[in-house]
Amino acid sequence: MKRIVLFTAAALVLATTALYYAAPALFQQPLLQLNRQLSGLAAHTTRINGHEVHYLDSSAAPAGGRLPVILLHGIFAEKDHWADFARPLTATHRVVVPDLPGFGESTRDEALPYDYAAHVARLVALMDAWGIEKAHLAGNSMGGTIAALLAREHPERVASVAFIGAPHGLRSPRPSRMDQLIDAGQRPLVAPDAAAFEAMMALVFEKRPFLPYPILHATEQAAARNAASNTRLWDAQLKDRYLLGQRLAGLQQPALALWGEQDRVFDISGTQALAALLPQARIEPLPGIGHLPMMEAPADTAQRYLAFLQQTAPQGPDQRAARP
Repeated sequence: MKRIVLFTAAALVLATTALYYAAPALFQQPLLQLNRQLSGLAAHTTRINGHEVHYLDSSAAPAGGRLPVILLHGIFAEKDHWADFARPLTATHRVVVPDLPGFGESTRDEALPYDYAAHVARLVALMDAWGIEKAHLAGNSMGGTIAALLAREHPERVASVAFIGAPHGLRSPRPSRMDQLIDAGQRPLVAPDAAAFEAMMALVFEKRPFLPYPILHATEQAAARNAASNTRLWDAQLKDRYLLGQRLAGLQQPALALWGEQDRVFDISGTQALAALLPQARIEPLPGIGHLPMMEAPADTAQRYLAFLQQTAPQGPDQRAARP
C-alpha cells in the first residue's frame, strides 16, 4: 500500500510539473494572487477618462494619520512588479499600485496619446477616483518621471517624490548602454521575439530576480503580442527623452533617489545631473543593482524608502474614502 501511495504521489508531482510548463496560463493568476495576498494587496478596477484601470490596493491606511503611497511602474511594466516591495509598506500605509492606462491589464486606445502630459492628467483622475487628496508618490523610470511632473504641476496633491530606480528624462554625463542602442537606431525595450526579450531582460536587470515560469512566459508573450503598439509608445516617449531635466528644477517636496550603480538603462552618472537640479534630494547609489531595484532588492529598497518617509515626509489626515 505504501508503494502505491508513493507511486501515486510521484505521478501527481510529475503531471503537475508537466502541466506547469505545458500550460503555464493555468498557473499565472493563482501565482499572482498568492503574491498579492502575501503583500496585503487586492485587485480592483475603476474607470477614468475612457480607460478601465486595474490596480492593487491595500485598503484604508492604518490609524496614525499617514498619507497613502502610490507606486508607479515604468514603460511596458506593470503593477505586480511592485508586490514584493510593497509588502513592508502595507503595515503602515495605504498602498495603491495601478497598471497605468495603456499598460498591464489596463486598456490601451490606439487613438489616444500616452505621453507624459496624458499620464499626469490620468493619474490626477485616478487619485480623485480613489478618494486620495494627497499622497506620497514613488516610481520607477517612466513612473518616477510622472511622479515628479505631477508634483511640479499639482504640488498640493503630492507629499514626497521617490525615484525607486533611475527616472527617465535626465541626460547622463556618461552614456548608458541603452543610450548607445538608441543612438544606433534601436528600440531596446520593445521585444517582438524571444531573442529581443532576452536582450531586454539582460539590459534592465543586473541581479535578475526569480520569476516563476508562468509569469515569465506570459510577460514574453505579451511583449511580442504588443510589439507594434509598443513601438508607437516608445517613439512617442523618445520625443521627451530629456524632459525631466527641463522640468525638475524647483521641485519643493522631499525627494529620494535609489539608483542602481549597475543600471544599463540610465547610467549612474545621471545622479550628478539629478543632484545639480535637485540639491535637496537624498540620493543613495545601490551597489550591484540594475534598473529595477524594487524587483532586484525589494526588501532593502523598501526599508530605505520607509526610512525616508519616516524621517522626511510630512504626515497628513488619515484618508479612508471608499474605493469606487
